[in-house]
Amino acid sequence: MATQKQRAAARKNVKKAQAGAKSKQTLKHLPSSTRTALGKEAAAVRRGDAPTRKELEERARKLDIRGRSKMGKSELKRAVARAER
Repeated sequence: MATQKQRAAARKNVKKAQAGAKSKQTLKHLPSSTRTALGKEAAAVRRGDAPTRKELEERARKLDIRGRSKMGKSELKRAVARAER
């Protein structure tokens, strides 16, 4: 069973973490052009024009591309396109 001091420390840590997450708001601090590009990319995925990261990773798995789990979406897109040539 935790002591009163331990419970207080845990509560303090949780509050600190919540405050940090709330203050970060990383998307909000990005340049306008980047936010616009991210929005357009998301809209294309929703429409079905662009594949999701999960779909790209599945295609990369079938093509046996190494390091696919560590790649970002754009890297996966390039690697899949290169492998399909």
